[in-house]
Amino acid sequence: MSYAIHRSLQTSPPRAVRGDGPYVVDADGKRYLDGCGGAAVSCLGHSHPAVIAAIQKQVAQLPYAHTSFFTTDVMEELAETLTDQAPGMGKVLLLSGGSEAIEAALKLSRQYFVEIGEHARHLFIARRQSYHGNTLGALAVGGNEWRRKNFAPLMVPGNHISPCFEYREMRGDESAAQYGRRVADELEDKLQELGPQNVAAFVAETVVGATAGAVVAVPGYFERIREICDQYGVHLILDEVMCGTGRTGTMMAYEQEGIEPDLVTMAKGLAAGYQPVGALLCKPHITDAIKAGSGFFQHGHTFMGHATAVAASLAAQRVIRDENLLQNVVSRGRSIRQGLRAALADHEHVGDIRGRGLFIGVEFVNDRETKAPFEPTLKIHNRVQKAAMSEGLMCYGMGGTIDGQRGDHVLFAPPYNLDDTHESELVEKFTRAVQAISLTV
Repeated sequence: MSYAIHRSLQTSPPRAVRGDGPYVVDADGKRYLDGCGGAAVSCLGHSHPAVIAAIQKQVAQLPYAHTSFFTTDVMEELAETLTDQAPGMGKVLLLSGGSEAIEAALKLSRQYFVEIGEHARHLFIARRQSYHGNTLGALAVGGNEWRRKNFAPLMVPGNHISPCFEYREMRGDESAAQYGRRVADELEDKLQELGPQNVAAFVAETVVGATAGAVVAVPGYFERIREICDQYGVHLILDEVMCGTGRTGTMMAYEQEGIEPDLVTMAKGLAAGYQPVGALLCKPHITDAIKAGSGFFQHGHTFMGHATAVAASLAAQRVIRDENLLQNVVSRGRSIRQGLRAALADHEHVGDIRGRGLFIGVEFVNDRETKAPFEPTLKIHNRVQKAAMSEGLMCYGMGGTIDGQRGDHVLFAPPYNLDDTHESELVEKFTRAVQAISLTV
């Protein structure tokens, strides 16, 4: 009997007892290649000596100091490191996770407008099929209907426009550029509907993660979004909790879009899973306005800037830099996608293999020609994930890819220090898992 509240109250997960590089080992000694980093978290595997040593050193020196009393050397150094890596950003708030970072971004955006006298700006716009965290504020702004449904009475209603989802929503009579312009222009339409003077920010994942499976925007989409935000004085908040910190091949995913946001959130891989860390970064004029006004950001958490967690994050950033891992992310991601496409090219139920860097999605369909999804009751994503676990491979399965109900995909987000052997193992085990369930769909 377990006294823990597990994610499923009907089944018990295997008991993990040890990490070994990119592997998780359970109590029976079975090894699982962590092809998804848990949830795009473990970007350095599970036993990197440099990160472990940094944690041990910090715990021995100073495990925790409340940020209302003190700052710490590691917090100051990590803040400087992150701003150096994030074009346009000037200040960092260090938190404990992604949902906290989004909550802080919403509040900082709102407080900025209050400080400069634009008190009406209180609304936020996001996209359908977006996910920005599980706290009530993050759920309210997000567009994941399945996650929102039970808690909708507790939340402010959201304002949503279409996602930029080329595989699913681009028409046959338009180019990628035309499609990107069309869906980006929905932001301007929504601003006119709500009154631009009432809107604080537009929130989007730079590369969509768990909800739709590594969906990359078409070229030019974010440039148009940036133009619209600038035209109407609206903040652009980019959520890089899952896709940032090098996951797509650059430290900040937005670097590949040719724009800079006003605020950007980070978490998950920020400390590679060795400690829980999140971050909110913003352009300096935002905090400058608050400094000149009330003088303080009206927000805080007990464990923000936690010294041990920050030390782990700082060490993780150094490892990524010193081991030149972003280059491996780009080349390894490209070859894994190529390997999966080659292995599953003739599979009648694999509709799309997409992504950027080591952020890879595989979408399953009932019919490749029409892209018709499976019936949601079949839970194909869950069956693929279970088959992969049987093979000793972790992948992140999700349903509701299309509209919160229909559609199935799995997500890969393996460690950045994957080698040739691990890459081959991932492709081979996943191919066997998919083939194992194909007879029963």
